[in-house]
Amino acid sequence: MNFGRGPSVVLNVGGTRYSFSREVLKDFPLRRVSRLHGCLSEQDVLEVCDDYDRERNEYFFDRHSEAFGFIMLYVRHGHLRFVPHMCELSFYNEMIYWGLEGSHLDYCCQRRLDDRMSETCTYYAAEEPSGGPEGKGKGRRPPAAEGRKWLERMRRTFEEPTSSVAAQVLATVSILFVIVSMVVLCASTLPEWRAPENRSVEEQSRYTAESVREPSGIIEAICIGWFTAECIVRFIVSKNKCEFVRRPLNIIDLLAITPYYISVLMTVFTGENSQLQRAGVTLRVLRMMRIFWVIKLARHFIGLQTLGLTLKRCYREMVMLLVFICVAMAIFSALSQLLENGLDLGTKNKDYASIPAACWWVIISMTTVGYGDMCPITVPGRILGGICVVSGIVLLALPITFIYHSFVQCYHELKFRSARYSRSLSAEFLN
Repeated sequence: MNFGRGPSVVLNVGGTRYSFSREVLKDFPLRRVSRLHGCLSEQDVLEVCDDYDRERNEYFFDRHSEAFGFIMLYVRHGHLRFVPHMCELSFYNEMIYWGLEGSHLDYCCQRRLDDRMSETCTYYAAEEPSGGPEGKGKGRRPPAAEGRKWLERMRRTFEEPTSSVAAQVLATVSILFVIVSMVVLCASTLPEWRAPENRSVEEQSRYTAESVREPSGIIEAICIGWFTAECIVRFIVSKNKCEFVRRPLNIIDLLAITPYYISVLMTVFTGENSQLQRAGVTLRVLRMMRIFWVIKLARHFIGLQTLGLTLKRCYREMVMLLVFICVAMAIFSALSQLLENGLDLGTKNKDYASIPAACWWVIISMTTVGYGDMCPITVPGRILGGICVVSGIVLLALPITFIYHSFVQCYHELKFRSARYSRSLSAEFLN
């Protein structure tokens, strides 16, 4: 530190003293405390704290001492929670003073803060750092900073639908394109859609010059153009290109866009010869992959985002559920095949001729679907069927509690993030 002497400094927060070395202040997690390291004069120090004792090298902050104690626990252990019997908004005000945000809180406290701020319609703006001389004035920012700010604004516009008015308009347009493309996809499978020209399904899969000029071809090309442009722009403004490619939603975008261009290239290279007939099944599969466009709605609806985040966090419980089902399926399928077909009791049930065939009956029985295409006819087989149904109900219900709690937690996390952007949007309207 350039100002002050001594091997250590003392922070006096509301009467409670904390001693640190100079080097610790340089990279201190609290922004206000770390600013002390760059102070060059006593005047600079008094802009950060409330008072300064040169002899003892002690900095005084007239703030809530107990709240700062909990903030220091976050500095040491990485967990930040509210002080018991203290107003959430008051503690949040202390957090902002020391340079923390609501995202540093644990999820349970984030939900409490979100609910309290929603009730009181309170919005706190984070304090801008002004550690250097360039941060004290209102002069123009350098071109590099303006460029980064523009890229960040573009990124939030495309990635966060509730971050601004432009982002909401863009999200609405994207949703309309998804709906239109799904309507065209569903209508193209109707017999009346191709009846006027008596075209087959293989002919529907061709992207010829005539098909592109049709209304459905024009609509599909426009939708693909919009999705392609959106994906390219989001890739350009992304911070980390490798992370962008690895995101599940971006992979889904590629799976929804790429089949169109592959189908066009296949049609161009194969032409009208017999190779196209052999490729007809592949073309139909590629066209049907447009159904992945529905998953694009997850960018704009918190419910689909909650489902995806829950599945990501509960993969262990899902694997455990699959293990339960597989073990029960192996046991009940072998017993049912033995009781219905293997004992030769005079009545053989041909539906249970093998264990793999009996697995289908076990699945529909454990999930209580019961199509009725297969059913036991012997008394032992029916008793086993009842046990199978009851076991399925119990086994499926065991991991549901963990998945439910994870779903609720994920929903509150995404709701909290959406509420933060909504408050930013409200501030934008006010400005």
